[in-house]
Amino acid sequence: MSAGASADAFRQAFGHPPAGVWAAPGRVNLIGEYTDVNEGFVLPLALPHAVRAAVAPRADGLLRLHRGDDPRAGWLELSGADLRPGQTEGWAAYPAGVLWALREEGHDLGGADLRIDGDVPQGAGLSSSAALECAVALALTEAAGLALSRQEIARICRRAENDFVGVPCGIMDQTASACCVTGHALFLDTRDLARRHVPLDLAAAGLRLLVVDTRVKHALADGAYAQRRAGCEAGARALGVRALRDVPHNRLGDALDRLPDADARALVRHVVTENERVRQVVAHLDAGDIRAVGPLLTAGHASLRDDFRVSCPELDLAVAVANSSGALGARMTGAGFGGSVVALVPSERAAAVERAVTDAFAAAGFARPRVFPVVAGPGARREA
Repeated sequence: MSAGASADAFRQAFGHPPAGVWAAPGRVNLIGEYTDVNEGFVLPLALPHAVRAAVAPRADGLLRLHRGDDPRAGWLELSGADLRPGQTEGWAAYPAGVLWALREEGHDLGGADLRIDGDVPQGAGLSSSAALECAVALALTEAAGLALSRQEIARICRRAENDFVGVPCGIMDQTASACCVTGHALFLDTRDLARRHVPLDLAAAGLRLLVVDTRVKHALADGAYAQRRAGCEAGARALGVRALRDVPHNRLGDALDRLPDADARALVRHVVTENERVRQVVAHLDAGDIRAVGPLLTAGHASLRDDFRVSCPELDLAVAVANSSGALGARMTGAGFGGSVVALVPSERAAAVERAVTDAFAAAGFARPRVFPVVAGPGARREA
């Protein structure tokens, strides 16, 4: 849906025009999984798919929500003054959490009429929740005349998801949605939030980046994500470091020898080697050698599958078949337990890879995957 169509739909829903329409993208993480919750390095890029938020401020403190991209969602009306963590369920917790977080940060916002639509696949590991948060945060603040930096928007959205929704995520997804730029991946140090836009011109290299949405859904709040994060924090304490990003890659063997627990060793090994893979991918991109990135993607998937244990049969099949049918490399992207695979593919092999993965899913009795190419798009912005 275009920004103009979103504005028209808002007018039909609420009976008056919006102050504007804002958009924020989903993201695909090229490399760097579970490193953001360990103060490490990540390399996401913004999807061309986005969530749009049409908004009009209200003076009575009510937050009236309407979701146009999900007929089952319907209408919701909440009292902004009564918002409390844990009291709002489902998709509405995300926009409600953003308003709550903005108020907790001292921004004197009233209520709003807010209509949501978009095309970021939900439950696919492509950060539809962060896109929703960032679109709403940008809409609420700019409609109210507040000028917050994109990094501040990301920080507030992370607080909404951590403290209001109850998902202990890192800040990568929100930063990618808020801060990415067209044609680049975002090299982010999640400790000090230093960031650099790294050119990613796939077409010039004769490549495509395919996303395979396995259509296997996951729920991050179900405890598995939190368990992995707690295990990493316990590993850091056992090694006497602030976070696992402080374990040098060239001293990994020594660190593992100090951990008697096999599960802890596996978690630590993944995080330390994944940080190194991010550095290597950035070095290849800086050198203009995008094809060399492929094997690092596949190595990252093996680490997520074997050490972090967050893969599933559908993800493993998609990676294996993509690689065997011509991809240069592939890996699961996102928190796992379902979601999506990203595959780096020569342009002339893209159709064959898509066909092979689709056929393999059918033969295995899995749901038909959704396969689509992505390019590095823009971050959060006002559209109308």
